[in-house]
Amino acid sequence: MGSVAVVTDSTAYLPPGVGARWGVAEVPLHVVLGRRTGIEGVQVSPDEVARALRERRLEVRTSRPTPAEFARVYRATGATDVVSVHLSGALSGTVEAAVLAAREVAPEGIAVRVVDARTIAMGLGFAVLAAAEAAQAGRPPEQVEERARQVARRSRLLFYVDTLEHLRKGGRIGAAAALLGGALSVKPLLRIEDGRVANLERVRTAARALSRLEDLVVGAAGDHQVDVSVAHLAGPDRARHLAARLTERLAEQLGGRDVSCGELGAVLGAHVGPGMVAACVAPRLDVD
Repeated sequence: MGSVAVVTDSTAYLPPGVGARWGVAEVPLHVVLGRRTGIEGVQVSPDEVARALRERRLEVRTSRPTPAEFARVYRATGATDVVSVHLSGALSGTVEAAVLAAREVAPEGIAVRVVDARTIAMGLGFAVLAAAEAAQAGRPPEQVEERARQVARRSRLLFYVDTLEHLRKGGRIGAAAALLGGALSVKPLLRIEDGRVANLERVRTAARALSRLEDLVVGAAGDHQVDVSVAHLAGPDRARHLAARLTERLAEQLGGRDVSCGELGAVLGAHVGPGMVAACVAPRLDVD
């Protein structure tokens, strides 16, 4: 283990066991289903969120961790230097809570560097793993922070949704608002741009949208060495097909690795809705 602790939030959606293997501490976000509030992935599952959104019987909301929750995790790392990497501050108050907690623990000799990754989900996850790799290699906190920022900045997150309704209701639609007029007759392809949801393209059918998403991911990878991940909410067949196609088409860039495929967590799932499929392309950086 290195001397720098890496902390993230639950929306990084690291595969099971990966966070523990790299020594990453996690602060959970919460999901509100009607009158019930629970920790995503522990007390509220993605399936429950997808079902609630489909049935429209319960209001679905999300909430950030409190500064006190962050402060407890910072102290529990036992480190005097912490790099805390989180989902876009333009989409969540999580970064703000982390900053407040960093101020709280500073008099105790714990120096926390808070990184707004300006991205979400797998884009955040790849940045966190890059930071953890640098930390375990014994790099100083400023280099751990910079690696997280580099990977987050150079990653590309593209996604398809069946409808813009959930993004609109949650106030996360940003530049994609231009699509609303045609939302009932088109299938939107979106991206994360400067921390916000932005319009990418309009496609007439789901099949064409997913095929176009595949081409866009291949284009984003170019001829660089990359890591690629696919995620979904209640769309496993779509996601597995996309992951298999990308593994085949990007064999050289992936260096023999497969494209990972998993389910999006409950918090982000609440804002994109069932049927969503996303793909992230992240640069593979060596630890100098």
